[in-house]
Amino acid sequence: MKQWRNALVGSEVSLEKAIEVLDKAALRIALVVDDEERLLGTLTDGDVRRALLKHLPMDTPVNQVMNANPKTAEQSWTESRILALMEQYEVLQLPLVDSEKKLVGLESLHHLLNKHRHDNPVFLMAGGFGTRLRPLTNNCPKPMLKVGDKPILEQILLGFVDAGFHRFYISTHYMPQVIRDYFGNGEKWGVSIQYVHEETPLGTGGALGLLPRDEIDLPMFMMNGDLLTSLNFQSFLEFHEKHEGIATMCVREYEHQVPYGVITSDGTRIESMVEKPIQRFFVNAGIYLLSPELVKSVKPGTRIDMPSLLEKQIEQGREINMFPVHEYWLDIGRMDDFNKAQNEVGQL
Repeated sequence: MKQWRNALVGSEVSLEKAIEVLDKAALRIALVVDDEERLLGTLTDGDVRRALLKHLPMDTPVNQVMNANPKTAEQSWTESRILALMEQYEVLQLPLVDSEKKLVGLESLHHLLNKHRHDNPVFLMAGGFGTRLRPLTNNCPKPMLKVGDKPILEQILLGFVDAGFHRFYISTHYMPQVIRDYFGNGEKWGVSIQYVHEETPLGTGGALGLLPRDEIDLPMFMMNGDLLTSLNFQSFLEFHEKHEGIATMCVREYEHQVPYGVITSDGTRIESMVEKPIQRFFVNAGIYLLSPELVKSVKPGTRIDMPSLLEKQIEQGREINMFPVHEYWLDIGRMDDFNKAQNEVGQL
C-alpha cells in the first residue's frame, strides 16, 4: 500500500483537517505522526463519530481525538503473523513500524486477503565485487549496502514479496556468508530462499547452470542484485506469458545528446545539419523472465553473460522479447548512483 503517505497528519492539526485527510486518502484511517514520522496515534471513522457524539468542536487538535495506543505490526513480520493480529483485535488496518517506531507502511486486511500468490521462481544475482563502490564494499558485498534503512538486496526482495512471489534463489560469490547470515532461509519474510555459490565467477548467465533443474518449472525472474525499481512484476509476467518468447528482457530508454552540430553528407556535399541532436536507444535494464527450457539449457560450470546467452538464442531463431520499464529504475554501479539512491528510496 504505497499510498499510505497520503494518510499522514501532524498531531496539532484540527479534527476538521484530519477528517479531510481521512476522506481524501480513502484508506479508512489517518496516521498521526511527529516530525520524524514516529507514529503517535491513528484516527478512524469510529474515532470521529465518538468525537462528534461528545460535541467536540471541529478545531479540536487531532491528538485529543486519536487512538493514542493503536495496534501496530513490525515491518519484518510475516503476512501470516500480521493476519493473526488483525483477526485477534478485529482491525482492518495495521500501521507498520521499524525498530525505532517510525512509520514505514500500512497493511490492510483487504490487501492481504486479495494478494495473488505466484509460484514463479525468482533468481537474484548477488555475487559481484562492487569494485567501483570501494571502500564501501571492502567489507560488505555490494547488494548488502544499505539504501535507506535496508540493504539493496532486501529492497529488491520486498518488491517481489509485495507482488506475491515467494520462491527465491540467490547467487553468491563475494563474501557469501554476509548474505546468508542476513537472509537465512527467508522465514523472516514468509518466503523460501535457497542459495547457489559460484566458486569462480561464471558471468550472469553461467550462474543459471547452478540452479536445481527439477525445481525450475515455471518462467523464472532473474534480476541483478544492485538495482532499485518499482517495476510492476505482475505486468511483466503477464507480458512474457502473452508473447510466449523463450525470454523477455526489461529495457530502459537511454538518451544521449551529441554536444556538437552533426553533419550528414554525400561525398563532399553536405546534405543536412542538426545542432546537438538527441539520440535514443533501448538499453538492458538487468531484469529478465526466462523460460524453464532456457534455464535448463545452461550446463553447470558454463561461463557466459546474459547478453551472450540471449544472442545465441536469437541466432538459433528463438524469440526474445523486450519489456520497456517506465517505472522508477536505478542501477547502483557508482558512488554517484549510491548517493542518488539514498535520496530516491522513497519512490520504491
